[in-house]
Amino acid sequence: MPRAHITLDKHAVIAPVRRRTFGSFVEHLGRGVYTGLYEPEHPSANDDGFRMDVVELVRELGSTTIRYPGGSFVSGYRWEDAIGPREKRPVRRDLAWHSLESNQVGLDEFARWLKLTGSEPMLAVNLGTRGIQAALDLLEYANHPSGTALSDLRVANGTPEPHNVRMWCLGNEMDGPWQTGFMTAQDYGKIAARTAAAMKTADKDLELVVCGSSGSGMPTFGDWERTVLEHSYDHVDYISCHQYYQEHDGDLGSFLASAVDMELFIDTVVATADHVGYKKRSTKKIDISFDEWNVWYLKEHQESGEVNDEWRHAPRQLEDVYTVADAVVVGNLLMTLLKRGDRVTSASLAQLVNVIAPIMTEPGGPAWRQTTFYPFSITSRLAAGEVIRPLIDAPTYTTARHGQASVVDAIATVDEDQAAVFLVNRDLAQAAQVTVDVRSLGSARVIEAVTLADSDAYAKNTLAEQRRVIPRANPSATISEGVLSIDLPPVSWTAIALRQAAGD
Repeated sequence: MPRAHITLDKHAVIAPVRRRTFGSFVEHLGRGVYTGLYEPEHPSANDDGFRMDVVELVRELGSTTIRYPGGSFVSGYRWEDAIGPREKRPVRRDLAWHSLESNQVGLDEFARWLKLTGSEPMLAVNLGTRGIQAALDLLEYANHPSGTALSDLRVANGTPEPHNVRMWCLGNEMDGPWQTGFMTAQDYGKIAARTAAAMKTADKDLELVVCGSSGSGMPTFGDWERTVLEHSYDHVDYISCHQYYQEHDGDLGSFLASAVDMELFIDTVVATADHVGYKKRSTKKIDISFDEWNVWYLKEHQESGEVNDEWRHAPRQLEDVYTVADAVVVGNLLMTLLKRGDRVTSASLAQLVNVIAPIMTEPGGPAWRQTTFYPFSITSRLAAGEVIRPLIDAPTYTTARHGQASVVDAIATVDEDQAAVFLVNRDLAQAAQVTVDVRSLGSARVIEAVTLADSDAYAKNTLAEQRRVIPRANPSATISEGVLSIDLPPVSWTAIALRQAAGD
């Protein structure tokens, strides 16, 4: 049985818990919006046509910031198509996903949906087929109170108060040949800088995200970030990271260590951004918006032919059904984002409903939680205060893709009178016996300990069996003389909430 010992020091603070770490992403892709969020004929639909069963699950998930409307979709999007009377909105072809867009949901409707969920908008502008003027027009429509042509148009369309969008993405994955209007780093850096400068002339307090690489496997990775930031550094606040993981060729051990790769990716982008800042003699630091991350079985979808030339409305696309192993990886990736909260101050799980998502729906039928729903929702609920760096003494194992990885990984957060410890056991066959020195927290007691695991690491939640995999109480979690002991099943994710005893 692997044994690990973890020491917590409440003074070893990494960063505050950033609520924007728990963001998500809604793209007009497949059934992400239509029959996902929006289904006017559904029994649970409100007057706007939004499924309230989905709204309740999004609230439970704990999503904070929602990136919208793309994604690759945004690079061909005309935002004006999706405002005003619905019966007058044009149907357009979406080149990104080869489907038809009805434009029945646009900014005004989506903003009303966000209020139902308690989430904050993060809008992307189209720098693929459009540019500065369209971005400024959207900004005016969204944020100006009234008294101008576009703000008055918003008022006339039934939204008297501005949407007050703070975070804006300057395009999406503009390095990718699949992206409509993709560019070189030089060309993108220039248009991004000019767009950012213009937008901040309109509102100096906007938070702007410039596109980083579409993934660390891109041949231009690193050079892209450097070149883009050399042009835009003075005008932007964030650079984006995008990365997806999946199990390859039955190599579950490497897959479970995906967080090792994510942390290296973050460190590399931080170093590149800081290098540019040093060259510019700037005191400003560029933060990271990790605004696309998840498990995504991309290869299988590419081979399936589900993205085709049939030009359908809301086809079933990218509807991965997630396993226990997938959920353990998602939980571990979220732990890594917390661990790097000194520079990753915003993140978006991609995506939210139906499309590589923690929430699934059936048209006219139920909505349910995938396995990946649980580590996200529980971490969002329990993580508060400050992230502290644990000292981990655990055995390691060798992976084919990511080198050496710790069998047990951990991160912790500490608030005024409560703490949370998040753990994964990457061992494929054996339970891990873990002890955690929590004496620096004072006298503490366990108030919650749940583990997500199954005898079958590939167990799933499906339409027919929606609650096969759920977090279960872990009765092995006990504290004696300031040491927490817990047993972690193989291929598992665990969350433990501790409360400081009265008087400490």
